[in-house]
Amino acid sequence: MRVVDVKDLPKLVGQELGVSDWRTIDQPLIDRFADLTDDHQWIHVDVARAESEIGGAIAHGFLTLSMMSSLMHNIIEFKGYKRSINYGCNKLRFTGAVPSGARIRLRAKLLSIEPKDGRIILTRESTIEIEGEERPALVAEWLTLLVV
Repeated sequence: MRVVDVKDLPKLVGQELGVSDWRTIDQPLIDRFADLTDDHQWIHVDVARAESEIGGAIAHGFLTLSMMSSLMHNIIEFKGYKRSINYGCNKLRFTGAVPSGARIRLRAKLLSIEPKDGRIILTRESTIEIEGEERPALVAEWLTLLVV
């Protein structure tokens, strides 16, 4: 993991911040997410039906999205700020299904920084890749607000 002071962020605009380690998205994780969100759609939790109809169970898109925070911590840590707040996404697309048992990782690029009133808004191109697949699972412009 890389550590970067917020005062050095302007030098990183337009650059790749890094790539996380791989993380396995197994069926127990998918089932726990289904329980937590009360989203028990069969394509996620009915393994037998999913295998016969679509080739296997797949992770929820929002499970994949929610993994971005922990995967980002594997890539980079910022210092020189008081707190960090998830500020949302400008763009978000679920571009590929994550099969149960697949491994994913996050690739991040700093698109822009916007300083304003003691805060910095970071915009990152965030891509969740699926091991062995050309098409990513998710592509987003992810915003983080840093209070400096």
